[in-house]
Amino acid sequence: PMTFVKTKLFLERLDAGALLDVRLKGPEPLNNVPRSVRDHGHEILSLAPEDPARPETDAPHRLVIRKTA
Repeated sequence: PMTFVKTKLFLERLDAGALLDVRLKGPEPLNNVPRSVRDHGHEILSLAPEDPARPETDAPHRLVIRKTA
């Protein structure tokens, strides 16, 4: 939950249309943060492992979010 709380605080400071790049590590943030971001009405532009050779859920992933109004 803490990863989403931090993400939400950053999104609140951005203007509509701005992008936020978030690093996720571990299965819980990887599952919960994108879902919560969508639930709050923002757009997920991409979600991908930082190292394509390591797609497993415990490897770091990058989530790119576009803030909506």
